[in-house]
Amino acid sequence: MSRDLHFDALPVPPSRLGESPFWHADEQALYWCDIPGRALNRYQPGTGRHQRWDFQTEPACAAPIEGGGLLLGMRDGLWRFDPDTGQRNRLAEPPYNPATERFNDGKAGPDGSFWVGTIYEPRDPPLAALYRWRPDGLRRMADGITTSNGLAWSPDGDTLYWTDTKAHCIRAFDGVRGADALPTPRVLAQFPPRQPGQPLEQYGGRPDGATVDAEGAYWCAMFEGQRLLRLAPDGRVLDEVPLPVRCPTMPCLGGPDGRTLYVTTAREGRPADELSAQPLAGCVLQARVEVPGLPAHTVRW
Repeated sequence: MSRDLHFDALPVPPSRLGESPFWHADEQALYWCDIPGRALNRYQPGTGRHQRWDFQTEPACAAPIEGGGLLLGMRDGLWRFDPDTGQRNRLAEPPYNPATERFNDGKAGPDGSFWVGTIYEPRDPPLAALYRWRPDGLRRMADGITTSNGLAWSPDGDTLYWTDTKAHCIRAFDGVRGADALPTPRVLAQFPPRQPGQPLEQYGGRPDGATVDAEGAYWCAMFEGQRLLRLAPDGRVLDEVPLPVRCPTMPCLGGPDGRTLYVTTAREGRPADELSAQPLAGCVLQARVEVPGLPAHTVRW
């Protein structure tokens, strides 16, 4: 089912590659990263205030910490960051060679730990992995992929979703609540790769970042597919939402009532004719939806 929504852009400068949006309920603000722009952004719709923090290395993901501050996943490790002072304190060294790998998609989980995957930048072989951080350190939870994305949890916290973007595959791990290791996953959705010479208009895209709504549906950004998919927990397509830009990167649901759909997008490396035809590329898009999102989990220790 195709569902047309009215999207407009937040009134802030576009990112080169926007990622990892989340709604901070205590601050009534949206945060997101610009990975190659090496920046963290915050926008407060109630006041129209936009802030940007610049770094020396790439921030790829962020999550709120209970009691204040954020946890940032960056190329040079995991950091606790205070937006009020700009101070960073390192929580973990990178468990990889930063010359070829970096942290990518990451979120706080229902258990209060921070889950974060990596991207292996040479793209082959599939050497990226998924980690769980707790105050006693980082633990490698899964591997064998190239680009870790799509982290999200079911409303009851018992299913973890995880995507390998390069493989065009979304997996679901059932029975994770209270477990200390990930069970064998099932394939939630597998998408066909782009064929040589296939026009982008005929390519459905590859799964990137994601979120889960209050009904348990999984919203997935289809990079280069110019659309979002809303999937049932069994993988059925409930809705297809066309977008005004070719490269969405991650949706999230927020706003005071949880019914504002935010979508980060990319313009980095896109051809000039595409950018000319799609001036909202790199912007954070927003639209209103019927089903609200779930509050963002917080990192706790």
